[in-house]
Amino acid sequence: MSIASNRLFTRQDIVGFAILAGIIFIVLPLALDGFRLNLFGKYLTYAFVAVGLVLCWGAGGILSLGQGVFFGLGGYCMAMFLKLEASTPENTAIQSTPGIPDFMDWNQLSALPWWWEPFANLAFALFAVVAVPVIFAFIIGMAMFRRRVGGVYFAIITQAFAAILTILIIGQQGFTGGVNGITDLRTLQGWDIRTEAAKETLYYVNGVLLFICLFIAQFVRKSKLGRLLIAMRDQEDRVRFSGYDVASFKIFIFCLGAAFAGIGGAMFTLQVGFMSPTLVGIVPSIEMVIFCAVGGRLSIIGAVYGALLVNWAKTSLSESFPELWLFGLGGLFIAVVMLFPNGLAGLYADHVAPRINKLLARPGNAASKPDDATRAAAE
Repeated sequence: MSIASNRLFTRQDIVGFAILAGIIFIVLPLALDGFRLNLFGKYLTYAFVAVGLVLCWGAGGILSLGQGVFFGLGGYCMAMFLKLEASTPENTAIQSTPGIPDFMDWNQLSALPWWWEPFANLAFALFAVVAVPVIFAFIIGMAMFRRRVGGVYFAIITQAFAAILTILIIGQQGFTGGVNGITDLRTLQGWDIRTEAAKETLYYVNGVLLFICLFIAQFVRKSKLGRLLIAMRDQEDRVRFSGYDVASFKIFIFCLGAAFAGIGGAMFTLQVGFMSPTLVGIVPSIEMVIFCAVGGRLSIIGAVYGALLVNWAKTSLSESFPELWLFGLGGLFIAVVMLFPNGLAGLYADHVAPRINKLLARPGNAASKPDDATRAAAE
């Protein structure tokens, strides 16, 4: 590995981050109307999950098919606060029990459950958006990694957790809103989140938070921890015999991915205005893995592009070919896997990065060691 690739930001990294920032903060807001920009804001919320999967799956070799669990937990924590703010006695005066969410009143609840009460505080809700997914991930990680459960077995178990949580949410309709989820979310501390101006503001907040997560992920990848994760992915037993606590590293990176997913879920709730169990189950969790695979499971920037591209294709195909869009989307996935096994990031590393390296190379340096720069860009 080259010395340059060990720096926090190589030249290729800086170019990649700058291009992504230009697309998110300049190109898309100028090119799209309010409705389409809000759609891309929703797509960006999935990018949080994809970035976490790059760390877990791409770097650490931990394939989780249950990231929708953490996305949903973060989204529900934010939705609970927004629902309580919308359920004032004045707004719910026609209910049998004013002051509680409407779905609780429909299910004959006469008082707010005790575990809902702390979510009336915004600070607690923001803390819970990260803490609840991390705690849940910590429990799963402790139970699985301490027993050296990994590979396909871990993937299946996380998928089972996604199914269990979906069934639990739907079954506890009086406490969670059931299959409809938590809807009719209106304001955040008195600020109407339903207006077009609010949606645009939330889009930019979304982008800023995503870049913060990208910088954290970049720091982890370039640190000693990142090198250990790659070593564990390739030769786990050798790392364990070297004296490292492999389980602790896996638990940490799994919890970090859960934290990213929780933030994405909270932003989804704010951007779209609801949260439902359809975003928690097996299907959305598998789709989130696909976002990462299409973008490139070794590239955090590629994961963002993967989330944007797949969701844009999904929306476009469903609008143009409502009966055939699933086949078109499946064909896209097959084409990417067969032609570009390393995803969009691999395509960039093979064809774009060498040209950028030549353009940025100093005269007389003759783009020395372009292979090293290319490999660094693909990681």
